[in-house]
Amino acid sequence: MAYDAVKMKDWEISEAAEVNMPTPDEWRINLGLEKDEVLPYGRIAKLDFLKIIDRLKDRPDGKYIEVTAITPTPLGEGKSTTSCGLIEGLGKRGMNVGGALRQPSGGPTMNIKGTAAGGGNSLLIPMTEFSMGLTGDINDIMNAHNLAMVALTARMQHERNYDDERLEKLTRMRRLDVDPTRVEMGWIIDFCAQSLRNIIIGLGGRMDGFLMQSKFGIAVSSELMAMLSIVTDLADLRQRMDQVTVAYDKKGNPVTTGDLEVGGAMTAWMRNTINPTLMCTAEYQPCLVHAGPFANIAVGQSSIIADRIGLKMFDYHITESGFAADIGFEKFWNVKCRYSGLKPHVSVLTTTIRALKMHGGGPRVVAGLKLPEEYTKENLGLVEAGLPNMQHLIGVIRKSGINPVVCINKFHTDTPAEVAIVKKAAEAAGARVAESSHWADGGDGALELADVVKEACEDENEFRFLYPNEMKLRERVNLIAKEVYGASGVSWTAEAEAKAKKFEEDPKYDEYATMMVKTHLSLTHDPNLKGVPKGWTLPVRDVLIYSGAKFLCPVAGTITLMPGTSSDPALRRVDVDVKTGKVQGLF
Repeated sequence: MAYDAVKMKDWEISEAAEVNMPTPDEWRINLGLEKDEVLPYGRIAKLDFLKIIDRLKDRPDGKYIEVTAITPTPLGEGKSTTSCGLIEGLGKRGMNVGGALRQPSGGPTMNIKGTAAGGGNSLLIPMTEFSMGLTGDINDIMNAHNLAMVALTARMQHERNYDDERLEKLTRMRRLDVDPTRVEMGWIIDFCAQSLRNIIIGLGGRMDGFLMQSKFGIAVSSELMAMLSIVTDLADLRQRMDQVTVAYDKKGNPVTTGDLEVGGAMTAWMRNTINPTLMCTAEYQPCLVHAGPFANIAVGQSSIIADRIGLKMFDYHITESGFAADIGFEKFWNVKCRYSGLKPHVSVLTTTIRALKMHGGGPRVVAGLKLPEEYTKENLGLVEAGLPNMQHLIGVIRKSGINPVVCINKFHTDTPAEVAIVKKAAEAAGARVAESSHWADGGDGALELADVVKEACEDENEFRFLYPNEMKLRERVNLIAKEVYGASGVSWTAEAEAKAKKFEEDPKYDEYATMMVKTHLSLTHDPNLKGVPKGWTLPVRDVLIYSGAKFLCPVAGTITLMPGTSSDPALRRVDVDVKTGKVQGLF
């Protein structure tokens, strides 16, 4: 049944749906899993992916469907909601369907954006567990990441306090001679805490640590989270764990977690994170939750592991990419699919009338403030003017050879005339198109979308990467800037170009993924530029290295790894019913 999504809050819908939610043992029977393949965690469960993938290794993969979006407003345009709605719609059609979504961070959950559980009748349950820690993966990543910083700062203190002979005698350690001005890693916490972006640590005496400038990032920005999303198994994770660059020594050489002899202990903290968590939609279709990497600076996808299991378990497997198609889909296309070897069938481009109006010149949209009336009343002119953004991103998807389907994520304020304009433009750009009211109506509202996606899955496609692995870093960046963002070219600061040249000269970096870093609020590096800007140049100011994940990250514009908490955050409205112990106020 569909609940009244207008009158009921998301947490209330989740609470009502949870009454009939299958238990872990019921899921085991429903999904045809073996007893030792399901690891219960209270009302939810993890799945032992190694056992499942080994048992099902000869089963053909199902249809692989990716969900992305046009360039969003700061409110987001509903990729997770669309993913859940599509799963529900295909479920209503009697299909064996499931999906994979990222785990939400506590920062946005307690801030303005809220959780990433979807919304209305198209959400994941149980919502409280999903939004507040799940089965502990983010906590384990925080402990593993911060343990590396503990090892580094302790080592720096001991090297300062002891000469080489005493250092070797007391600690059996060689001197790493870390440059305190080139500590790359920093600490993490899973909240938006702007006061921790730049800090001083080690205040006090010689026994109180090493005095230096330091920093915090949000937990999901950790390289360890990025690694979890792209590893193939625990052995792969363990190997990468020794390769993380924590700092540089005074000669400019990298100091790694392997040098600090901390990789084994970090992997021990993360041993349980390797298995996806099993949840379900409000209409009880299965959905795996695994990994939650920052889409700005990392791959921004749920894990390869979750997709591999899903494709064996389900005839139709839906996976979501973070942010819009210029970031999330581009990384799905050229990084995730390259690493996984999986070939997608369809990409669903989530589109809203609201976002099109913004791109057409509508008033500024500010999270936490009331929408201007231009977004809630019919305005065909704004919709028409904003269409190029959608059409441009349809073109990006088509360059990959994947079949595009535009999903008009329908709000109750959208008018038939506005929807008709979008449909006509999407079809003219070479995409199938469907409108969907899954937020209000659940699977019943997503039947048209389900039918269109199912039809698109039957078409052959000629999947191809944008660039070959042999292409050098600056050539890759130039190609992405022109073909995906629509830039005229790329400019490099002297420092960024020097780094790029150094990476290009060393063959070992040829296998590193190119992980672009820029705002998600524009096709450009400037979040204020909407639509499809012309005649602009992408400025690259730095190139970061994630040596464990094997990413080279060209940085365009200003990106912070620690978001700030707003003046009216969601945390003010979250509470607990003291009689039942149930959490209220999540959205």
